[in-house]
Amino acid sequence: MVQSIEHPTAHAHPTAHAHPTAHAHPTAPPPPAPPHSAQSALRRVPRTGVIYVMDEARKVGYSPTDAEWVNLGQGQPEVGPLPGAPERVSHLESPLVEYAPVAGIWELRDAVAQHYNRLYRRGLPSQYSAENVCISPGGRAALTRVAASLGEINLGHFLPDYTAYEELLGLFRFFTPIPILLDPARGYDFSSREFEHEILGRGLSGVLASNPCNPTGKLIAQDELASWVGIARRLQCALILDEFYSHYVWREGVQSVSAAACVEDVDADPALIIDGLTKNWRYPGWRVAWTVGPKDMIDALSSAGSFLDGGGSRPAQRAAVPLLEASHIDTESVALKRAFGPKRSLALRRLSAMGVHVDAAPEGTFYVWGDLRYLPEHINTGMSFFREALRRKVICVPGEFFDINPGHRRADRPSRFRRHVRFSFGPELESLSVGLDRLAAMVEGRDS
Repeated sequence: MVQSIEHPTAHAHPTAHAHPTAHAHPTAPPPPAPPHSAQSALRRVPRTGVIYVMDEARKVGYSPTDAEWVNLGQGQPEVGPLPGAPERVSHLESPLVEYAPVAGIWELRDAVAQHYNRLYRRGLPSQYSAENVCISPGGRAALTRVAASLGEINLGHFLPDYTAYEELLGLFRFFTPIPILLDPARGYDFSSREFEHEILGRGLSGVLASNPCNPTGKLIAQDELASWVGIARRLQCALILDEFYSHYVWREGVQSVSAAACVEDVDADPALIIDGLTKNWRYPGWRVAWTVGPKDMIDALSSAGSFLDGGGSRPAQRAAVPLLEASHIDTESVALKRAFGPKRSLALRRLSAMGVHVDAAPEGTFYVWGDLRYLPEHINTGMSFFREALRRKVICVPGEFFDINPGHRRADRPSRFRRHVRFSFGPELESLSVGLDRLAAMVEGRDS
């Protein structure tokens, strides 16, 4: 079994290893705290990209209750009813108020395991069980448990990728994050041959990636994914896959994609799969996520959760169990694609007409990763475009936030993705259309 995840109690508390210096940020840092203030005991903790842009929007008048604003920066899908989708759960009921087990209630762990067996492992001799599942209070908590459980290894991660990875990978000092740059000119493609080369050449014992990728929408499809899992198995390299957008797959005839279909032995293959209700089930506020993998890895993650977060909400977990039923998942997935497919087409068409270059059309997620280099000079960087869009009550996320730099180890130079922006087509179609209209007017230099 891979040795890249260790029992977390064997080490000191991870916060003792936190980086003591200020973290680079697009805005000027605040003045230093007075030498004897309570604040002087704390380091400056940066906000992730989406949180940063929302804070900046609030400074110029944004309110989530103000219908005039269009949020194309949001990291959540529309959460209301969709045609053909199951009825939405509007409230939670539970007579039980005690803590849930740190690894999650057994019923939900078993439901998650059976979900993966049904969709991805039908007819295979090795099947997931409840012991292969760890429930956590949200995706970031799941990732944090993994990071806290890693040993003294080299951990590969890709650029660009999910903004929250930056601080996560810089906080825990047992492992060393190793960046792997993806090439926009190749549509962010990365072959299994290159994957193996990176593991061997950089001495990686783990690789972290989102699939489909946030922000580019690049998909490691099933055949290529099987090669990745096979290489990880052969080289005993932990493959940590963030699959939160695995139902937002835009290839014809593909319902969803998961490494679970490629695993040979669920208790031996070093593959950890992270997902939850946030995107694929469209219940972001429930903060219910899970990690699926070998039992000994799951045991380590449960131990990490005992001191990191203490476990998730019991009522939310109980309410989540019916959402894992086959009929619910199948109808929700079909309705989701029918609703989001046209929004994807609209966003791609309108952004292209504005002069926004798309390196590769998203094969997954609900984002378009746009290159602004051909736009007028005053709005051809992510930050300048973002600032100007705020004036028109539209929010987006500058690309530099996805050029993740754990511990700020890389040289202080302009980001390779400073001319990119992530546009979300998560909002409702009407809101998306309004936002695109305003951005088109902005590019053309006219009133919206």
